[in-house]
Amino acid sequence: MGRTIAIANQKGGVGKTTTAINLSSCLAERGKKVLVIDLDPQGNTTSGMGLDKDEQEQSVYDLILDQCSTNDCVVHTNIPNLNIIPSNVNLAGAEVELLDVENKEYVLRNAVDYIKEDYDFVIIDCPPSLNMLTINAMTTADTVLVPIQCEYYALEGLSQLIYTINLVQDRLNPELVIEGVVFTMYDGRTNLSQQVVESVRTNLKTRIYETVIPRNIKLAEAPSHGMPINLYEAKSSGAESYRSLATEIIENTDYKGKR
Repeated sequence: MGRTIAIANQKGGVGKTTTAINLSSCLAERGKKVLVIDLDPQGNTTSGMGLDKDEQEQSVYDLILDQCSTNDCVVHTNIPNLNIIPSNVNLAGAEVELLDVENKEYVLRNAVDYIKEDYDFVIIDCPPSLNMLTINAMTTADTVLVPIQCEYYALEGLSQLIYTINLVQDRLNPELVIEGVVFTMYDGRTNLSQQVVESVRTNLKTRIYETVIPRNIKLAEAPSHGMPINLYEAKSSGAESYRSLATEIIENTDYKGKR
């Protein structure tokens, strides 16, 4: 059975979308069939995969409002084994439009269930907030992957995210678990990055992936070219790090994911 991973952190600028794009591409590079769902109204994952987010006939917005079938809004990318359900600014209004929808917490899950078995991994890029879109991602997901930036305020808001995950477990999706934490924007030259990593490893009682994503200029440049890092600069440290993370995630079978 395929695994659905929501990539979430309500704190912006932590490398969430960068992780969604590059982890997905590196999983596909390993021969895994991958579907990315861009659930962020900014649509950066969509454009980072080389698609014009404003030119898509159907998007995740149409899917959530039941205006198209799941297969109708799946778009093939130029990357072998990798498809995407795109997003654009229309999604910003979805939360208001869902107010009167019955079982609105499950609309994405109900749609994804139709095609989940076609993929080894479904990766959901969540918006940088704990709203109804994020709740939908968590009811759809088997696990939640949390990117944490290596900075002084790294843990700010993390307790709220974990509280939300626990609430979803209790009330909406009892099989949801935390996939783990991945450190991003790591600068080995600074004591601060090293201290943040050590502090989190000591204090956080959840899986922490050994792979650390470095602060890397090629990673920053790749989205402007509409390419994941393993295609834009295949031998860069950023590409090697996301390949390593993909390997760790493939090998992590400590999740229930039996829905």
